[in-house]
Amino acid sequence: MLSIDQWLMLTIFAGTFIGLVKYQNAPEKVFAAATMACLILGFVNTNDIFQNAINPGLLTLMLLISCSFAFERTSFLRVLSSHLIGKNTFLSYIKTLFTTAIASAILNNTAVVATLISPIKNNKYINPGRLLLPLSYAAILGGTLTLVGTSTNLIVNSMLIERGLPSLKFFDFTMVGLAALGACMFVLLIRIRALPKIATDPKDDKHYFVEAQVTRGSKLIGRSIEENGLRSMDSLFLVELIRDDHLISPVTPDEYIRRGDKLIFTGDISKVFVLQQFDGLQLFAEQDGLLRDNLTEVLIKPGSSIIGMTLKQAGFRARFDAAVVAIRREGSTLSGKLGDIILQSGDFLVLAVGNDFVTRTNITKNFYVLSGVNPEDMLSGWRDQFTLLGFLSAIGASVVFGFPLLKCLIFYLAFLFAFNCLSLNEIKRRFPLEIWLIVVSALTLATALENTGVSFIIADKVHEFVQGQTVMIAFVAVFVITLILTEIITNNAAAALIFPIAYNIALGLDANPLPFIMAVAFGASGSFISPYGYQTNVMVFNAGNYRLKHFIKVGVPVSLTYSAVVLYMIPKFFPF
Repeated sequence: MLSIDQWLMLTIFAGTFIGLVKYQNAPEKVFAAATMACLILGFVNTNDIFQNAINPGLLTLMLLISCSFAFERTSFLRVLSSHLIGKNTFLSYIKTLFTTAIASAILNNTAVVATLISPIKNNKYINPGRLLLPLSYAAILGGTLTLVGTSTNLIVNSMLIERGLPSLKFFDFTMVGLAALGACMFVLLIRIRALPKIATDPKDDKHYFVEAQVTRGSKLIGRSIEENGLRSMDSLFLVELIRDDHLISPVTPDEYIRRGDKLIFTGDISKVFVLQQFDGLQLFAEQDGLLRDNLTEVLIKPGSSIIGMTLKQAGFRARFDAAVVAIRREGSTLSGKLGDIILQSGDFLVLAVGNDFVTRTNITKNFYVLSGVNPEDMLSGWRDQFTLLGFLSAIGASVVFGFPLLKCLIFYLAFLFAFNCLSLNEIKRRFPLEIWLIVVSALTLATALENTGVSFIIADKVHEFVQGQTVMIAFVAVFVITLILTEIITNNAAAALIFPIAYNIALGLDANPLPFIMAVAFGASGSFISPYGYQTNVMVFNAGNYRLKHFIKVGVPVSLTYSAVVLYMIPKFFPF
């Protein structure tokens, strides 16, 4: 007979599940509400919550995400993307999907997909509609290869540590993940033709027009556009090349760079600092000695004194204490040198401003000041290389020498701060508070289940129910339930909710809990049917203009293959 406290605990647990289904966009609020209910009813105390908040597995997850902020600003993913897509379509598919999977095994898979979306949309050889959705699936599958490949694995590991069990090792997931990756890639290559072709226009006239010049001694000189990786950049597209006052457009991939060439890009102005990662490529505003992190967007007013002039004729730098970084004109495509464009009323300018800009009386006469522009700060030079090598060294030290990953990441993060590769402000701005709150609340909910005795009742009931049955049935049920939930309530929430149930089922069966834990981890990562179950799916859903039917056509065969392989492989490496 259940006590009142146990009935209340079961009600809170059921309410959490219902809340996660109903409020899919706010799982952290649902989990937080469940934690508060447990605290109010005395099922947990503040010490329980604090202990869960400093769980080593959770701290490892938070540090890994924080360190990835610096890694995302390196040139690694940009350089990688420049070598993926070429004239051989089949080879391009293979290189892109497997490279994405391997990169996602050690990096944040959301960052990998975000970096590759624009190069894929701008490529000339494969229609983006045939590659963007497989890209997301490859990133999901790659995330299952290692402990740090996805937040789901780290969340499961943190809950395992909270039970007093040893942490999972870096490559514990790898053999099962590789089998699933190989089988699902085969299915993907067969089903790619079911995806739609989409129309793309890299020269979108809402994009800004940016100029950069090749300076003396640049490593770009003597190499082709394709060899330099200038065609496959995140949200910037090379549209023209100006050489000795001659305009070359379109720019072919085999065009060789010469000293003094002016390269004209169009695209997202927030990505402009990516160009600084190329050796000897100088932005137009740098020639005036003005280029800052915070740029200002202005609109030229009707009646402005600079209308009908070029930037050179206007003496822009002296007149406004500002240099033009980029120009945009609604309804038309700009061409030629940035300094030779004749300014018109209604032109949008992005300015690198000096200290006197705000005090100039002629600013309001000539411009509407629209807003500040915060371009993404990219790493270059030795900091770029240090961030990459430091990250690989931290992971390598943990894998090869057995040092705790948490300790390695603490040292790595300290070096990032010391060498200005990462700022405290960026961590404050991007700290994954939602994930932290979900995991702490899930750990607390599991603690409450144990404190009230509900966990032991679940274990006993499961033992009675499956008595005489095979453990395999319970194992399959845990995986399938988790797989379904991850399509409905997101992967992290599904893992956090199902883990305590799966763990207690294993106890009730007197079985090894590891195969059940792996079932939760792999089930929570298997989001292939819903556009909303996994963040990378949401990203490509919008970028590729897909519909739900496209996810069903391709995702269902992939999901069935993934499930069959995982359910077969887990017991092979983690016996009951």
